[in-house]
Amino acid sequence: MNAIDHYLDALPDTQRAALQQLRKRVLSAVKGIEEHFGYGMPAFRYNGHPLLYMGAAKNHCALYGSVPAGFSERLKDFSVSRGAIQFSPGRPIPAALLRDIVKAKVAEIELRWPVKPKKSTVRKSSPGK
Repeated sequence: MNAIDHYLDALPDTQRAALQQLRKRVLSAVKGIEEHFGYGMPAFRYNGHPLLYMGAAKNHCALYGSVPAGFSERLKDFSVSRGAIQFSPGRPIPAALLRDIVKAKVAEIELRWPVKPKKSTVRKSSPGK
C-alpha cells in the first residue's frame, strides 16, 4: 500500500470517497498525470512538475494549488483562496469544472516548461566510410 492509500484509508468514509472520486477524475482528465505524495498530502504531477494536491480537514476537503485565472464565476459556490478550493463531500467540485481546471493547469505547465524533443542517440556514419 502506498502513502496515498494510507492517507485516504485514515479518513472518515465520506471524505475518503470524495477524495477517491477527485483522484480518479484528476488522473483521467489528461494523459500523463502521475501521482506522488508531497507536503504530507496526495498530489499530482505533470511532466515532472507539481500540478495539484488534495487533502481533508476537519470540516471540508480541498484541492490545493494555484487556481487558474478565469474560474472565479464557476467557483462562486465554493470557498476559494489563492491556493485552494474547499468543498464538502456532499457537494464536490463538478466533474466538468474539475476537468477544465486540470486542463488549464496542464496548459500552464506546458507553457512554462515546454517538453523538449529527445535528441537521437543514433549516430550517422560519414559518407565514404
